[in-house]
Amino acid sequence: MARSSSSSSSRTAGSWGARCFPCYDGERGAGFNGCNVPDDLLPSLGATAAQHQNAPNRLRKYLVCPYDPRYKVWETFLILLVVYSAWICPLEFAFMRYLPRAPFVVDDIVNAFFAVDIVLTFFVPFIDKKSYLVVDDPKKIALRYLSTWFIFDVCSTVPFHSINHLFHKHGLGFRFLNVLRLWRLRRVSSLFARLEKDIRFNYAVIRCTKLISVRPDSATSFLSSLYCTVLCSSSWMHHGRMQVTLFAVHCAGCINYLIADRYPNPARTWIGAVMPDFREDGLWERYVTCLYWSITTMTTTGYGDLHAQNAREMLFGISYMLFNLWLTAYLIGNMTNLVVHSTGRTRDFRDMIQAASEFSARNQLPRQIEDQMLNHICLRFKAEGLKQQETLDILPRAMRSSISLYLFYPVVHGAYLFKGVSSGFIQQLVTEMVAEYFAPKEDIILQNEYPSDLHILVTGEVDIVAFLDGTEQVYGKATEGGLLGEIGVLCNKPQTFTFRTTKLSQVLRISRPKLVDIIQENAEDGEIIRINLQQVNSI
Repeated sequence: MARSSSSSSSRTAGSWGARCFPCYDGERGAGFNGCNVPDDLLPSLGATAAQHQNAPNRLRKYLVCPYDPRYKVWETFLILLVVYSAWICPLEFAFMRYLPRAPFVVDDIVNAFFAVDIVLTFFVPFIDKKSYLVVDDPKKIALRYLSTWFIFDVCSTVPFHSINHLFHKHGLGFRFLNVLRLWRLRRVSSLFARLEKDIRFNYAVIRCTKLISVRPDSATSFLSSLYCTVLCSSSWMHHGRMQVTLFAVHCAGCINYLIADRYPNPARTWIGAVMPDFREDGLWERYVTCLYWSITTMTTTGYGDLHAQNAREMLFGISYMLFNLWLTAYLIGNMTNLVVHSTGRTRDFRDMIQAASEFSARNQLPRQIEDQMLNHICLRFKAEGLKQQETLDILPRAMRSSISLYLFYPVVHGAYLFKGVSSGFIQQLVTEMVAEYFAPKEDIILQNEYPSDLHILVTGEVDIVAFLDGTEQVYGKATEGGLLGEIGVLCNKPQTFTFRTTKLSQVLRISRPKLVDIIQENAEDGEIIRINLQQVNSI
């Protein structure tokens, strides 16, 4: 009976995990199917089973898991609606009395979706930032939402433009209230934050896209009352990365048109000076003219065909150009960081090559040694670029051992010295071995050198060289799977040969103390190794 209850409980937890966390699959031992681990759910160190009783596997009824794939689709859909709101809102602010009724009907539908999201938020658990546990108490969820974003979300959802048309008012007051919809842009910041940590997307591409489209906000960046009032609150609460560069162009053009449209003398405006009857022209032509002015001003091109004609436009132009200076500095700084980050390793590599060449010249080293130094540095640069060792170092020991066994077990098992030893002995050896690369004509072991490591050649080719009467003589070659310096290591005597690569080689290395410890722990395998060594040397 107890077994049945436990089985049912595990099935319930597993099915919930598979439903709420796409990465989790209870039937495959909590495996992963290629997506990211929810970073908010990392438990604190030393968390006990009692602490996890409040975890998501006991989510209350009628609540929506924040990591449910369906909820993620809903959030993505709202992001698309945010993009629409960011484009239409400044357009309505500047051209409200010239727009047809259709955009306002669409606005009401969009507002309805965000109203549904407000209600849905009361049923979405959140992660306690102190305990890192899931809070699924409806009262706490409601209290948290009411004390944070609820008021802003409601204000950004109220259909002020419909109220405006209902009372036949076209004043700036209603227009300012309607612009509160730009509060939704905070969702874009969250989107970029998630994409930067999502391993399914290229980080460099996300960063470049962000630089093109996103800029850090500042309360003093845009002195226009509309531009500052709506977005500065977002900057304070969302790490100041809410405005979009392209949106800035769109918004500035609309604001500048609004200034001209409400000026008493249309002929003394920036657009009226070149288009005397601009109010009679089509909406599309006026909008394109606004974008043209905004782009030329932002890029500091300034052709002079469209320029300020009165004090209001001059003040706005000054504010916009000051903002552009700040934005340009930010973009250039971030692009510079991207370039430096991508070329930093190459710069360090060239500096190291230059330092090695100067060291060789200053100390008058032979050409052969200088070539070995430079080849080693070049090979090290290429190997570090693969980040193989760094990847292994961050993994737990058991995982590193599994990878090493998969990669190197056949090579070690095929070496003559380990013929007939137990598989457990080879597993211990493999887990302690380190892979290294050697460039062509590089010495792995020197003659008469103290034996510190045993080497196994994985790929490549090595010459066995001896120095007699001051001359080098090649006694043989070591091929893939061959041992290097095993006699000196096992007999604890100086190496009798120099081992020099003839082409790019990969070598497994294990230190002598570790090898001796493993042999001493496995006496029977140690005896087999001694016999194998004697047989080969007797031949």
